[in-house]
Amino acid sequence: MLSVQDLQSYYGRSHILHGIRLEVAKGEILSVIGRNGTGKTTLLKTLMALTDRASGSIHLDGKELIDAPTHRRARAGIAYVPQGREIIPDFTIRENILMGAFARTDGCRSIPDLVAELFPYLIANLNRPGGLLSGGQQQQLAIARALAAQPKLLLLDEPNEGIQPSIVEEIERIIVRLNQEAGITVILVEQNIAFVRQASHRFAMLEKGSVVAAGKIDTLSDALVHKHMTV
Repeated sequence: MLSVQDLQSYYGRSHILHGIRLEVAKGEILSVIGRNGTGKTTLLKTLMALTDRASGSIHLDGKELIDAPTHRRARAGIAYVPQGREIIPDFTIRENILMGAFARTDGCRSIPDLVAELFPYLIANLNRPGGLLSGGQQQQLAIARALAAQPKLLLLDEPNEGIQPSIVEEIERIIVRLNQEAGITVILVEQNIAFVRQASHRFAMLEKGSVVAAGKIDTLSDALVHKHMTV
């Protein structure tokens, strides 16, 4: 579904990603792991055309996107849940969710049934400002906003960061359901190796902006984790 070849990415003169190669099949969860500062967030931003400059190749369903702007990538079927969530605090829950629907190509501007199924609290409080929600509820809102675009590929950047422990397991269950039941392909940046091993089909380990190890999830050994993730 997604093929990334020789991907280079820059912030100004800073060369962050160096020759990234990834293959993600339809229906997979690929987890991108590594220490802080290794380029994981930059990889997701590059896939969404949110860095200053990039080169290489990004094919989604056979369509080349490396020169496409962010809105065209969203309309091609990529949705992004950024680190920190970035919901608009003064917008209501409804307004935040419907922002995602503007990426749809069929003109539909409605809240999908899947959002109502996964996030009943949000549906029960559609007129509440997003800024009044807890961190976990804002993460749910950010995911709901992404789902309103009806994406083929969902990019999640550390969705459990800064969330109360009681909500972490719920977010993890939702990610697995989106993949297994809704059939959404996922690229997940995540530090929780136990969850990575439980949920993922494949992994890619980043170090200094390059992929240093990748493969099926059962090849993610403790030795690899210790070598590339232990501080």
